[in-house]
Amino acid sequence: MKSLVYNNAKLLTVVDKEIPEAGSSEVVIKIAYCGICGTDRHIYHGIMDERVKPPMTFGHEMSGTIHELGAGVTGYEKGQKVTVRPLDPDKDCIACRMGYSHICQNLNFIGVDSEGAFQQYWKVKADILHALPEDMDLEVAALTEPLAVACHDVSRSGLKKGDRVAIIGGGPIGLLIALLAQLDGADVRLLEISKERRDVAEDMGIKTIDSLTVNPVEAVFQWTGGDGADIVFEVSGSKPGAALMTGLARPRGVIVLVGIFGAPAEVVLKEIFLRELDIRGARVYQSEDFDRAIKLLHENKAPWRKVISKVASLEDAQSCFESLDEQADLMKILIKGN
Repeated sequence: MKSLVYNNAKLLTVVDKEIPEAGSSEVVIKIAYCGICGTDRHIYHGIMDERVKPPMTFGHEMSGTIHELGAGVTGYEKGQKVTVRPLDPDKDCIACRMGYSHICQNLNFIGVDSEGAFQQYWKVKADILHALPEDMDLEVAALTEPLAVACHDVSRSGLKKGDRVAIIGGGPIGLLIALLAQLDGADVRLLEISKERRDVAEDMGIKTIDSLTVNPVEAVFQWTGGDGADIVFEVSGSKPGAALMTGLARPRGVIVLVGIFGAPAEVVLKEIFLRELDIRGARVYQSEDFDRAIKLLHENKAPWRKVISKVASLEDAQSCFESLDEQADLMKILIKGN
């Protein structure tokens, strides 16, 4: 089989490997598609070398079919469409004991801390599989993992129908949060400095604010009649986003931190005090978020497919990563496994 390998910063190669064999509690999946996410781009740039041990195959946003079942695996069958929730907790730390294994303090994030899905066949434990409907398009199904992220983010926010939601950052996760919030009855504004990304969002029916050429705080307060947003999602992971987020929320509003900050960022703490704001972290997803994401994609009540910008081969993966660095309007690129 073919496998995409990270060697060092900005150097990927496609190598030949033996197709793995399933252990008793494992399955081997024939990969249909695997999406490139922000974490994968960090890996590509060498930012995560303290966790990724090259040469290693990475990737985790996937869809596929079962190629082989281990002898002890029940409830699945060969050829069945599946996706993987790529979390392997230790089941012993305080987070796991509290029932929050997705934020395990010693989490093995599969595809980052261990081998991932940018290959033609992938061996995983059967207990992290999620079955897909038989008639589900595997291309769209590759959005399950990122949409599960959005489902978890929205769940953490406590969003209600009629809420006014401001989203800082118009990348793939920002778009998915916006689409989901609108589907759940919220009034949404996406704050984004890139015209190309705003154009992509507007094409999906998401209203945007150009936070580079207008004062975003004034724009949000004008939109909300002087109140401020009920919920603010910080998705950019940027220092300007962190500095901005508390200024957008109404009194006792909720701010959800979605973006990953690799370094300390300035936050206007006075706004938290004056308005009694609630700041919540949101990390990856729980099993029920995956179940909801699959249901939403299958029902097709939002333009999920428009998040997919391109489908490419394993051999073209290097150029795809380069393109994502150069073209702001590229959202989700899927790498085809077979």
